[in-house]
Amino acid sequence: MSRVSDVWPRRPHRLSFGFPVPGGERTAEGWQIEWTGCAVMGVLNVTPDSFSDGGQHATLEAALAQARAMRDAGALIIDVGGESTRPGAEPVPAEQELDRVRPVLRALAGEGILLSVDTLKAEVAAAALAAGAHLINDVNGLRDPAMLQVCAAAGAPACIMHMQGEPRTMQVAPHYDDVVAEVHAFLRTQAQTALAVGVPSVLLDPGLGFGKTLAHNLTLLRALPELTAGPFPVLVGASRKRLIDFLAEVPRPADRDPGSLALHLYAARQGAALVRAHAAGAHVQALRVEAALEDPSLAPAR
Repeated sequence: MSRVSDVWPRRPHRLSFGFPVPGGERTAEGWQIEWTGCAVMGVLNVTPDSFSDGGQHATLEAALAQARAMRDAGALIIDVGGESTRPGAEPVPAEQELDRVRPVLRALAGEGILLSVDTLKAEVAAAALAAGAHLINDVNGLRDPAMLQVCAAAGAPACIMHMQGEPRTMQVAPHYDDVVAEVHAFLRTQAQTALAVGVPSVLLDPGLGFGKTLAHNLTLLRALPELTAGPFPVLVGASRKRLIDFLAEVPRPADRDPGSLALHLYAARQGAALVRAHAAGAHVQALRVEAALEDPSLAPAR
């Protein structure tokens, strides 16, 4: 039997939508996006206080330039966030979050960019989808029934992330009896619930750094083949996170891209469908090289 690492560059993945999307193909079940191997979700924080790039893309001009650059570099999805969910972050009102993300979404509509919105508020999700978003990335894991209904009514897929607690307190002594069993069970249960109420498709995200210690994070990474062997595509987001500092002594988040690449290449080899990254272009490049090394038929003829 083939190992995940033998097949990941050619492993197919799919997301379904209830409306037309950039690059989508219309099918009997709606519109679908398909890709093989591991693709990149580029991070676009339009917040003043995100942990590694807060304020860098807070103006509309800077945000649009970054989104287009990530698209041109080969990112499959751009994930726009208007509220920081770093450990200890305070929540912001929905209208303030929308004031940050809505102009970006409206400006990018029609530019051929598949857009995700990183939010845990159903109100923000509904308005973001109306403004041009295609997918909802919910760090609260669709626990809110209203968020389920928003995604189902719009025909929008959702990324279901696991988080123990909430951002202000999630890193205060997180505890699990069996982190793999608990996280995977939560993700699978939420996925089945989402599909049952009409959400067209889902991504699963084990939520590295969201209510987890270093040991929890490493255990979840090593158990990725168990999660990626299931029917749902898996997203891994380790970009610039504190576990890289713990492993490699890199205190400044902006200096953690090499460690992010290492963790995400590992995740790709374990079958991850997407990695969520700040340095989107560097990740696209690294994943293409890694895929060609593992499957020589993917290397272009020269």
